[in-house]
Amino acid sequence: MDHILRSISFIFHPLLMPLLGVIFYFSKSPRYIPREIIWAKLVSLFILTVVLPILLYFLLKTLGKVKSIYLQTTSERILPLLLNCVVVLIVIQRILTPTQIIELYYFFIGILISTMACLILAIFKFKASIHMIAVSGVFMFFIALSIHFSININGTLALMAIITGAVATSRLHVNAHTYKELVMGVFVGVIPQIILVPNWL
Repeated sequence: MDHILRSISFIFHPLLMPLLGVIFYFSKSPRYIPREIIWAKLVSLFILTVVLPILLYFLLKTLGKVKSIYLQTTSERILPLLLNCVVVLIVIQRILTPTQIIELYYFFIGILISTMACLILAIFKFKASIHMIAVSGVFMFFIALSIHFSININGTLALMAIITGAVATSRLHVNAHTYKELVMGVFVGVIPQIILVPNWL
């Protein structure tokens, strides 16, 4: 059980959640989008939101700016979160513009707001759970898509609820966060998505 709970944090890592949201969107959207465009978007997003942050982490570790991948202190979080804000801005400006796919554009605007909020909290020495921010933000996006496209994805939403609970349990099990930090993570992840929903729903 210990290995399972520890592995959950890696399987549902925050770096992977935005890409999961985009893949889900393309799988459920009733709009016709050429397969070539979908693959181009997914590859670009994978490079920018997964590969690039990993490379930046190793750079920061080499420079002595972070000690481990867990970013256990709030001071370690500041620079990676700032760099992640820049990455999300690039995604918004170059890959998911509002004139192309408005739902994904506002999804990433929400991610940007959540990341900035997490950065501000880190500056004030509060360590909100980035895992919970990511998984709860994607969960809220799925709910909004089900309403927007009038599709029944109750099974997916139930699975996401289980995953969200599993991630929270995992973070508590490894003593990475307190209950307060997990709850704050949920709020930071969900609220920006809720606020932005009227712009595209």
